[in-house]
Amino acid sequence: MTGDERRGVILAELRGAAKPLSGSALARATGVSRQVIVQDIALLRANGHDVIATARGYVLQEGANAQMPTRLFKVRHTVDQLEDELDLVVDRGGIVMNVMVNHRVYGKITADLDIRNRRDVARYLEDIHSGKSVPLMTVTSGYHFHRVAADTVEQLDEIEAALAERGYLAPVLPYEADALAS
Repeated sequence: MTGDERRGVILAELRGAAKPLSGSALARATGVSRQVIVQDIALLRANGHDVIATARGYVLQEGANAQMPTRLFKVRHTVDQLEDELDLVVDRGGIVMNVMVNHRVYGKITADLDIRNRRDVARYLEDIHSGKSVPLMTVTSGYHFHRVAADTVEQLDEIEAALAERGYLAPVLPYEADALAS
């Protein structure tokens, strides 16, 4: 079985599951190690599949989001501008699915967000502040990526234009393009 075939089996298993599936269960179903499953899940996420890791296993959250167009935006701003950036996206109908940094030493680091509205933005910021944590973007001098979903490509265009107008949009560098494609 090739990697693409295995990831197809993983998606089929997740789609048919009534409850979260553990990495071990997916490993048994595909005949590989749990570590290979972890890598496959990362590849599925990078390809836009909304696979969530829970304490009980993996869940595919494709539902309505599965048919929505998505776009990856590279942005840069300060921590003080974080709320403005997220509000800008959700106010135009976007869903901030995740945040990803492309660290030259550690590689791609991604965290699921699922921020859909200003209430989610406020909750996210409160989680950051109450946990005495810093946003992931701080490890790359404010540069980071967001996978954003919206009902239409036109909404994604509007979000992109607003990010550019605000000065948040950043160019993708050659080494990042290669890393993001893999």
